Amino acid sequence: MRLRVSQRCRTFSSTASIRMKVVPVPVREDNYAYLLVDEPTNKAAAVDPYDVPKVQAAANQLGVSLIAAITTHHHFDHSGGNEASRYPGAPIYGGSNKIPKLTNLVKDKDEFVVGEHIRVRCLATPCHTQDSICYYVTDTAKTSQPGGVFTGDTLFIGGCGNFFEGTGEEMHAALSYLGTLPDETVTYVGHEYTAKNAAFAITVEPTNADVSRLYRTARENTITTGKSTIGDEKLWNVFMRPHSEEVKKATGLTGDESAIVTKLRQMKNSFRG
Repeated sequence: MRLRVSQRCRTFSSTASIRMKVVPVPVREDNYAYLLVDEPTNKAAAVDPYDVPKVQAAANQLGVSLIAAITTHHHFDHSGGNEASRYPGAPIYGGSNKIPKLTNLVKDKDEFVVGEHIRVRCLATPCHTQDSICYYVTDTAKTSQPGGVFTGDTLFIGGCGNFFEGTGEEMHAALSYLGTLPDETVTYVGHEYTAKNAAFAITVEPTNADVSRLYRTARENTITTGKSTIGDEKLWNVFMRPHSEEVKKATGLTGDESAIVTKLRQMKNSFRG
């Protein structure tokens, strides 16, 4: 499935002069890059800008200057655009030296600023890769507005990433960590996998009304990123629900929630629905 450039964006503040905006830029077959825009300064960071010309075109359309690149993990479909960067003076943030052209190594709880108003807090979520970092963003000038989180391949809408460099225990810890963010936090994910995740989830928790809501969301939207919150994920993402009796029944496990998450991943890997 090839996605078109998204015309949707999420604006976090109703105050015209102080706004943080996130603009999804679909790249490759199902990846997302993003522009994180500080509107008062017309400055932006590119998140996982795999296709630099496409990301630059989106920036041009918005009339913003790209001043930084933010990388969620070292896999090429997320970090590959760093090699083609046209901005030699711009910092490139990421969680390890495996990330191409890295200039600013970040670790858990580090913070930096985009423009003048956007605070970015780094959340270490090792499992999919050991250098996976999620980025929680807030508008410091409008603290009453919800934040957003760029989750890379750790959290998807209704799902999670493969455990390529980690364990079920680590993924359970990573998802639980994301679950400590405010429920209204908007999720910006690394891939458009929502339809497949919803199809799997409904086999695990068939009586969960929120899973049915996830399924409808996937059917009604080609682009689903930005349409979920951390609160939604707690309700419809089976990987964040190892405590659910239906999830326990589906996996045949009780007790150890990390073991349940591991079993769910195994089930999802073999799911062909």
